[in-house]
Amino acid sequence: MSEIFISYARSTEAQAATIARALREQGFEVWRDDDLPPHRAYAQVIEERLANAKAVVVVWSDEAVKSHWVQSEADRARNDGKLVQLRLDGCALPMPFDRIQCADLTGWDGGHDHPILRKVIASVADLIGDAGDEAAPNAHPLPLLPSRLSIAVMPFANLSADPEQAYFTEGMVEEIVAALARFRSVYVVAAGASVVLKGKVASPHEAARQLGVSYLVEGSVRKAGDRVRINVHMVDAGNEAEIWSDRFEGTLDDVFSLQDRVAEQIAGVMEVTLQDRDIEKASARTTNISSYDLYLRAIVAFRLSRKTDMLLAIDLLEKAVALDPTFAVAISQSAICHRQVVDHEWIDPTEPFRLRGLELAERALRAAPDDPRVLAQVAASLPGLEGRVDRALALAGRATALNPASAFVWLVSGSVHLRCGDPDAAAEALEKSIRLDPISSANAFARMYLASARFQQQRFDEALALYRTTTLRLPVSYAVLASLHGHMGELDQGREALNALDRLQAGGVEKFARIWFPNPAKRDLLLSGIARLSEPTTA
Repeated sequence: MSEIFISYARSTEAQAATIARALREQGFEVWRDDDLPPHRAYAQVIEERLANAKAVVVVWSDEAVKSHWVQSEADRARNDGKLVQLRLDGCALPMPFDRIQCADLTGWDGGHDHPILRKVIASVADLIGDAGDEAAPNAHPLPLLPSRLSIAVMPFANLSADPEQAYFTEGMVEEIVAALARFRSVYVVAAGASVVLKGKVASPHEAARQLGVSYLVEGSVRKAGDRVRINVHMVDAGNEAEIWSDRFEGTLDDVFSLQDRVAEQIAGVMEVTLQDRDIEKASARTTNISSYDLYLRAIVAFRLSRKTDMLLAIDLLEKAVALDPTFAVAISQSAICHRQVVDHEWIDPTEPFRLRGLELAERALRAAPDDPRVLAQVAASLPGLEGRVDRALALAGRATALNPASAFVWLVSGSVHLRCGDPDAAAEALEKSIRLDPISSANAFARMYLASARFQQQRFDEALALYRTTTLRLPVSYAVLASLHGHMGELDQGREALNALDRLQAGGVEKFARIWFPNPAKRDLLLSGIARLSEPTTA
């Protein structure tokens, strides 16, 4: 029988008990250490329960982060592919868990209907799969949804006093459908097909069954004078969990801009949903499941940004591409990995890696010349492989033009502009990425890069504030953070950042200054902050 293991620190026992009750209400069998039998050795029971669990829910808190037990249990769950994590107090997660999606329940009042808690329960159900059906015989069966990701934009409710305003709500639906249609791997049910349910009371389950979709977008429009308020939310039709919601306000004079803004935001959140839930990611995705599994494992290794992990990612991607030579997303990802080896000079000589990376970049462009994700990834690889920036900028621009609602391509565009020495353009692109993607783990990358842009704009307080919102650090981040602390007179913190960079064995500050700060004035800004760290600490 399937079982869920809950790992937590003693200070959050009450919250862990509430989470356990919420899971049991769904029919799952849950175990936590208050169920320890008095006659068994603690470590032995924990080992057995962890091994037998189908899902491990880790409840992070300030105390849990410091607990060797919690970290050990979380690491075991991560290695076994059954980790679901959440945090209660906004704590900074330890590595490598800061690079894995984590539900944020900061400020949670203990209610079982909290949307984030529902998302955690849905993740557990997805992870357990068929085993969950066996363990939860009383749970409502999920509808059979299409294997291809699909979404229906339902008719919005017209909450205005004037029923004639219905034309506006219909126009809003059409705009959203048009924006979502940019995702060629997503099936979008147009407004006309959705109208068949208009006026009928139907649950997300029932609507999904009738329309044959995985996700629903619902909303309402209220007009008062020349002001318009639009409420929108997205629902996972399988478990009726709300994924995202937002409210938009504007004037009738700006109605078209308002429609575009709503449609763009939904499209951006939709892309994030695709990435975080490991569903169709791009038109260049493989149909070979073994190849795709290798690709996903490579992404995890790549994000660690260490020599051994980067070489592992390259090896995994080579195997993935061998299984499917047309898997353009994996090919372009491999080009980025090769660029990382060249950047950090992890292998001597680097020239074979540079040439192989260029070969992969060109191959990816031939395989998927119009795929925005592939274009963006090739753009990210070229500055370190070609030694020039014009083609990288052109490809990044084309990617954002093809899919301006993609948070990912705006993230890459920002990083490319940073590497090309234009922090202003980088900041604009990264702010766009953050607006489009307020929820996923990729948002941490955008904030990290934006912190570097703010540093180069000499907006030091903003840069430091951004760094404090994420524990994600690529090697160059430690160089920027060290210089930032130097300029702010925080010498001990700056030296700590430099020590962290040394531990990564990614190369010295001078290397990152040369690569990421091609503008001499910006390079001097970085190096002058580093130079201050050699000054004696004043009492």
